[in-house]
Formats: sequence, structure tokens, C-alpha cells
Amino acid sequence: MIEQYVWDLHEVDETQVAVVGGKGAHLGGLSRIEGIRVPAGFCVTTDAFRRIMAEAPSIVDRLDQLTRLNPDDREAVRTLSAQIRQTIEETPIPDDLATAITRALARLGEQAACAVRSSATAEDLPTASFAGQQDTYLNVMGPAAILRHVSRCWASLFTERAVTYRRRNGIDHRTVHMAVVVQRMAFPHAAGILFTADPVTGNRKVATVDAGFGLGEALVSGLVNPDVFTVRDGEIVAKAIAAKQRAVHALPAGGTQEVAIDSQRQEQPALTDAQVVRLVQLGRRIEAHFGRPQDIEWCLVDDDFQIVQSRPITTLFPIPETDDQENHLYVSVGHQQMMTDPMKPLGLSMWQLTAMVPMHEAAGRLFVDVTRRLASPASRAALLDVIGRGDPLVRDALETVLDRDDFVPSLPDAGPSGPPAGGASAPGEPDPAIVPELIERSEASIAALERGIRTKTGPALFDFLLEAFEEHKRVLSDPLSMQAIMAGMEATWWLNDKLEKWLGEKNAADTLTLSAPDNITSEMGLALLDVADVIRPQPEVVAFLQGVEYAEDTAFLDELAKLPGGTEARDAIEAYLDRYGMRCVGEIDITRPRWRERPTTLVPVILDNVRNFEPGAAERRFEQGRQRAQQKEQDVLSRLRALPDGDRKADEAKRMIDRVRTFIGYREYPKYGIVSRYFLYKQALMKEAECLVQAGVLPEKEDIFYLTFQELHDAVRSNQVDDGLIQQRKDAFRSYHALTPPRVLTSDGEVVTGAYRRDDVPAGALVGLAVSAGTIEGRARVILDMADADLEAGDILVTPFTDPSWSPLFVGIAGLVTEVGGLMTHGAVIAREYGLPAVVGVEQATRLIRDGQRIRVHGTEGYVEILP
Repeated sequence: MIEQYVWDLHEVDETQVAVVGGKGAHLGGLSRIEGIRVPAGFCVTTDAFRRIMAEAPSIVDRLDQLTRLNPDDREAVRTLSAQIRQTIEETPIPDDLATAITRALARLGEQAACAVRSSATAEDLPTASFAGQQDTYLNVMGPAAILRHVSRCWASLFTERAVTYRRRNGIDHRTVHMAVVVQRMAFPHAAGILFTADPVTGNRKVATVDAGFGLGEALVSGLVNPDVFTVRDGEIVAKAIAAKQRAVHALPAGGTQEVAIDSQRQEQPALTDAQVVRLVQLGRRIEAHFGRPQDIEWCLVDDDFQIVQSRPITTLFPIPETDDQENHLYVSVGHQQMMTDPMKPLGLSMWQLTAMVPMHEAAGRLFVDVTRRLASPASRAALLDVIGRGDPLVRDALETVLDRDDFVPSLPDAGPSGPPAGGASAPGEPDPAIVPELIERSEASIAALERGIRTKTGPALFDFLLEAFEEHKRVLSDPLSMQAIMAGMEATWWLNDKLEKWLGEKNAADTLTLSAPDNITSEMGLALLDVADVIRPQPEVVAFLQGVEYAEDTAFLDELAKLPGGTEARDAIEAYLDRYGMRCVGEIDITRPRWRERPTTLVPVILDNVRNFEPGAAERRFEQGRQRAQQKEQDVLSRLRALPDGDRKADEAKRMIDRVRTFIGYREYPKYGIVSRYFLYKQALMKEAECLVQAGVLPEKEDIFYLTFQELHDAVRSNQVDDGLIQQRKDAFRSYHALTPPRVLTSDGEVVTGAYRRDDVPAGALVGLAVSAGTIEGRARVILDMADADLEAGDILVTPFTDPSWSPLFVGIAGLVTEVGGLMTHGAVIAREYGLPAVVGVEQATRLIRDGQRIRVHGTEGYVEILP
């Protein structure tokens, strides 16, 4: 039995996390790398921990209680975790286990000074580092002290911060075990941390070294500011030498203490330049061994580097995979589509198969490679202009990279420069009749898809779908459709540019677009007001809906019909779902539950409408918007005619106003067509999933979401699925939620952050992009999930992003603030339609603005003030 409790570090590697924990496994792996020195030591295995837990049966009950606790109930977590720690520390170590540990210690030297370090099985993982969650003890001497500190390490699995961190990462306390690493103590001249990728920008070609005198504890605990060296391609490209006033040193009798550093030595570098370069070379070797960027703790002993820990850097956003070594510059698709959450594999592959340009995946998000379009001057100018109008942060980030001159290649112009950017001159005259014609064509194409897909099953379905995807792309790329979209956008840009120049008025087009016809998304929000009108007079229906739980359940509609007035209420909801039931939050991901699949999603919004509005609100709101737009048009034209050459300016403006009102509503229609098709695709694929479940190939229908379209095709053909692959994809998808997708990403892994470059904003204000004119003051409602919305009249919605599915909420709010968005993204378009002052692209708005705070939204100027 003794052998299973203690393993020498040289006996383990990174595959044995379950036996020796993350830290022990990585140290074992490190000790096998040629040229890497690791202090000698051994691991007390997780079997030993399980033995101790078995010695104290009361812990099992407390663990069950801990699992049921709300992680936000800090007092309960603190009390219960302290009880578990105390029990573990007070449990005597059985004699055979103590003997195994002391024998291993004797091989290091019984009185040798040691570091005793926790090594949990959920630690130093690729997706969660757990850094600093458990305890480390330095300079521990003698068998009795070692055994005591081993018990403390076991107990540290249940510190309050470790318990809370696990819960927030979805890890069950009962599945995590603790090993302990005991190593011969290193007494360094200097110590610190090496990141083999820049931890701030993510650049994989840049390494950073933090260094200080004495033990690394001084840096880790924040006792001193370190020297910081930045290294690229084997050369130091930047360094900052800190005044290091204190250090942590080991005491002869055990333990550590802080000591003052001689004033003449404080500003000396802790490492020479040559040592820094050599350390980074060692780091690159370690990175190559583990296959990903590393966060490495090191010590310098007699000009020899010893590595005492290496873990993956878990905060880096992954880089899309390529089959070349060229430079690539990627722009986020999610920021354009207002859906920056990760997508499941089926959703990713379906979007890629139906997209008009190649898209690259990383961490469940999609990116477009814009390198070639930026390489030639004409296409670069067109791309930057269009992107800059939509999202200035993306444009600024791209220009930051272009200014370096060494990343994007320079190519000659190779043909058309892309769609016209608009602005200086009035665009050509499109035919107003194309909008109803395009809508009719799209509806006919969707109806044909619905008829054709009904009879298709098995492999024949997938062949049919591949053809349907081509039709999907044909409709999407229809030149007339692009002409209609650009006509509305260009006219908007023309009006804003010219009216600011001629009249000194910013964003005048915002009012001119109120209640524009043919906007399917704004109609969707108003139509839910009509549903509320049917329900409002029926108190029993309202009471029933207040008790409906948010779940994947359509049975409540049948129950509804049994109540007085319930049939009418059900019919109204059903009619709404017939028209808009294919929509949902994050609708570009086909795996997301649609309103038709989960109609209870709409219940809170319906109830808000019942409470906050009077009958007939939809028609009144639309008419009020139309009248305001008409009055604005008369005002603008009147003021223009009073100017020099006023009749010409007024005539041009009138033509553009008519064009905006004719075409701007169509901007929302192609997305409606896409999600209508997606719902038909999904329904057909879910029938195939049901067959796979019935055949015992899959345990759950939703497991198909973790396969690509081609993998699902293969599964249907072969009736076989790789269960391990699905579980691996589920784990990966869960981890992606912790990563923030960048707007712009390079193939070096660098996250390039743009800035607004503005000096016209009050101090302390949050800067964003002005997308819908007006100023409004009110209560901020910070909402991360549409299902949690509980809005009162006059509230200002603050959220990471909105897609068309959020538009039913827009009818009940006074203003909008989002972290993601551009001038022509859906939230901006609908905010203008409803006349809501809106600012989008406000970085970290949901963190900087607290729910319930009073804020003032400056929708014309593009900033938000937090009020006292």
C-alpha cells in the first residue's frame, strides 16, 4: 500500500493529474524536458487525500451541503468551508501514510528545507488555472513540520476562494482531490514569473519576465514592484527596472521573513539582459513541450535557473488555425452580428456553410480574415470607410496594425474596391419597387424550402440541405438586395454628413427614420404590444401567465385555452409565433432554442407590456413616430431653403429622405430570411437527432449540437458517434464563456484594442458610438439575459449586445446602452426606429454601470454619464 501514497517527481508526467494533481503533473513533465532543472521532490498522491477524507466521515455530509449552497452566499460558504478545513487538519495522519511520507523525505535529507505545495486535480488546467486558490508553504524543516503542512495543504482545497472559484467554473467539490508536492527548497538570488505570451495583448511572439530579489513570494504577494522585461525574437525590446525596496528570504530555522534591500542595490536589475534572454529560451522549450503558452515560476540559483512551476495561461484568446506561416488579421463576426457569445460546433459550421465569405473559428467564435483586402490601397480605403462608419473601434484597431508597416503585406490594386462607402456625393437612383419584389422573392424561396424539406430524411436530407445552402447564399447575394440595403445606408450617411455641414445638426437622419415602413424587426416589437392588448382584459389569463415558469415547454398554451378568455390569448400568441417564432436570442447559432420551441421566453415581456402600456399602444407609437419624422422633414427642408442655394440643397435632401424611408426598413429583412431558413433546417436536423436517440447512438437529441454539419451527416450515415469527442466539445464550449472575444485579432494572437480618439467628452463619462439621437435620463437596468428583464417605463436598458430578438423589449424602454454594436447593427436600427436615444460600443458598460443607477444617455454625442 505504501507505494501508492508517494511518487517521486521523476516518476510522473502531465498525463497523471488524477494521481498527483495539476502542479505535481506539470512539475513531473518539466523534470523530463532536456535542459530544464526542477528542484528534487516527491508527490503525496490523491489516494492519500482520499484516505484522510475517509477517516472523517462527517466531511461527506458537509460536502453535500457545500454543493447545494449559493456561491454568492459568502457567509455560509465561509462558515462551512472553515469547518471542513478544521476537520481535515485535526484528522491524524495514519501511521503507514506518515511512514511513506517520512521515508520519501529522508531521500531528500530528513532535515532538508522544503517547499510544501498544494496540487489539486482541478488546477493548472488549460481552461482554468486556479492560481493562488490553494496553499504553499516555504522553508519547512523536519518530518513533524512537513506532515503538519501536508495536512494544511489538504485542507486548503476548501478555502473560501477555492470553493467559490470551483462553483463559478462549474466544478463539483466532490470530484476534486488534493495531492501535495514536497520539494527541496531553492534559495535564489532572484525569482519571478515568465509569461511565454504577452498576458495583456495575447501576442504569442512576445514574452514578458517579471523579476525581483530573493524568493518569488515577494512578487506573487504584491510586496514589491518587479523589474519587467519584454522579449521578442530573442531580443529585449523593452524593460522597466523598479525600485525593489524589500525581498522575502528564508530563515535558517525555517519559515520566511521580509527584509529591506540596501538602498544602493534597490534599482539594480534582478537579472542581466543575457540571463533574461536565456530564461525566455528555456520558456520556449517548456512551451513547446506542453504545446501552449505557459505561466512559469522560476528561481535563479548561482546563475542557474530552476523552474518551480509551469501552468497554461488560461486567459489568452485562441488563434484561428491556418495551414501557413503568413500573417493574418482577423475581424470578429460576432461584433457585426451582435452575438459575441460562443457558438456550438453545429451552429458554427452551419453559419460557415451559409456565409458569403470564408470564416475562421476560435473559442466558439467566427472571424473573417481581412488581410488581403487591407493589402491593396483601394480595397483598404473602402473597407476602412465602411467599417469605420459602423464600428470606429474596429477601424482604429486595424489602422493600429497598418501603421506598423511590417504586418500586412502591400499589394497592388487588383480590381473593384468593394461597395461604395457613401458620403460625398448623392448615390445613384434605385427603384423603390425592388423592396416589395425582394420580400416576395424571399418568401417564395422559403416556402419552396419548406415544401422540399418535409419529405427528406437520412443521407438524402443532407444532400438536399447542401443544395439549399447554395440557394440560401444566392438569395443573400442577390445584387438587388445589396442595392436596396446600400441605398438605405448610403442615404442615411449622406443626410447625416450634409445636414451637419449645412445646418450644424448631428445625426439628423435618426429622427427622419422613425416608423419607417417594412421594418420586420420593429414590427415584431409592436406586434407583441397587440398580443398584450388581447391578454390585458383577462385577469385569470394574466394570473396564469405570472405563474408560468421559464422552461422548454409549449404545454402552457394548451392550459391557457382552458381559462376564460384563454382561447383568444392562446390564438394571439400562436399567431405571433407563426410570424416570429423562428427568432431567439443569439439566433445566428442554429442550436439556440427558438421562441416557437420555448414560447415561455416571451411571457415576461408580454406581462411587462400588459403592465406598462394602455390598449392600442402599438398603433399610437407607430403613428407618433411617423408624424415626428414628417415634422422633422418639414423643419429640415424649411431651414435648408433659407440657405444660399437653398432650393437645390432642399431638393437633394428631400430625395435622400424619401430614399431613406423607402429602403432603410429593408435593412432588417435579410436577417429575418436567414433565421426563417435556419428554423426549417433545425427542425429537419432535430428529427434526425431523434432517430439517433431511438437507435441508441446518442443519449440526448441536443448532443448533435456538438457535432459539425459534416460529422452529423457521417453519424446519420454510419449510425455511430464518438462519445468522447462530444464530451470534449461540451467541456471546451463551457470554457469558452470565460473568454472575451476581441474585435480584432492577429495571427500572432495579439488582441488589438481600438479607441475612439475623442476629446469632446466630459471627464468620467463612458464613451461610445452615437447611433440614435436624443438625450435621456433614467434608471439603468443592467440585463445580461432577456429572460431576466423586468422593466418599468422610463428605464434605460444596459446590456452587452442586442440582436433582433431583443426588439420586443425596446418598446418599453427610454434609452439603450450596449457594449457591442455599430451604426447599422440591429440594436442601432431599431433604436432609431423607436426614437430611443442610444449609445453602443461602450466598453465594459455592464460592469461600469450598476443596475439601478441613474444615468444620462447622450445619443447624439455618443457618451453616457453616471449620475450621483
